[in-house]
Amino acid sequence: MRPWPFSFGARHVHCGAFGPDENPLENAMHDGHETEVEHLGEVRRRPKGIYFLPNMITLAALFGGFYAVVMAMNGRYDLATVGIFVAMVLDSLDGRVARLTNTQSAFGEQMDSLSDMVSFGAAPALIAYEWTLRDLGRWGWIAAFVYCACAALRLARFNVNTGVVDKRYFQGLPSPAAAALVAGFIWLMQETGVAPQDVSWVMFVITLYTGLTMVTNVPFYSFKDLSLKRSVPFAALVLVALGIAVINIHPPTVLFLLFVLYGLSGYGVYLWRKSKGRPTSVISTSTDEPDERGLHDD
Repeated sequence: MRPWPFSFGARHVHCGAFGPDENPLENAMHDGHETEVEHLGEVRRRPKGIYFLPNMITLAALFGGFYAVVMAMNGRYDLATVGIFVAMVLDSLDGRVARLTNTQSAFGEQMDSLSDMVSFGAAPALIAYEWTLRDLGRWGWIAAFVYCACAALRLARFNVNTGVVDKRYFQGLPSPAAAALVAGFIWLMQETGVAPQDVSWVMFVITLYTGLTMVTNVPFYSFKDLSLKRSVPFAALVLVALGIAVINIHPPTVLFLLFVLYGLSGYGVYLWRKSKGRPTSVISTSTDEPDERGLHDD
């Protein structure tokens, strides 16, 4: 038998081992399948757009981080911290909006990571440096760089580990929470009238702690298993009302204390699991999620 020379064209496939009427591929194409092949080709060539609503929210969060940096450069640290907090709120919304409207996309995921790097990585580091870390000389910019670099490493690790990490926990301190600790401390000091140079080393410790905690394997509760669609007891609404009332006593102090508690909670969970002999890695804390079946088998 002769070898089969193939000639691939836009509309013709010829196999040398068959006659003109004996080529099964050619006959199939002329029996109505050619249109389907061409149709599939058109689908593959069709340009993809981006979803407007979730990406606009992500862009708004990015602007919050950019605004915070600009305000810090102008010496308005109160407005700089507001920019960080607004970016946090928007960052918590874009993913939920995408899921509710069924507009998730790989583009949106990458856009969200880049926005987080600016708003919760570069912006808090630059604000802390401009506010007081610059008074420490090289130690100041080293702390700011460690924070920024750890935020980048944490976001990169989050992107590659999405499919294997227990959804109920974050692997390391999430970058928005780290930014909240840095910005919350600056906000509190601004509101209480404390001079930045008096707390330079405190800012140094907070910046290093939050940066390094982002790249640990310590589990932090993600609250992703809480559903707003479920019914809750009446007492839960009462607790929410009480929480709002407590925050209004002095928002900078109460919110910063909440940020500190969350920033320490991961180590509490880690030590508790260690004492109970349970797995401490978030990659091995759940075996019943569909994406994790078979990942933890010995």
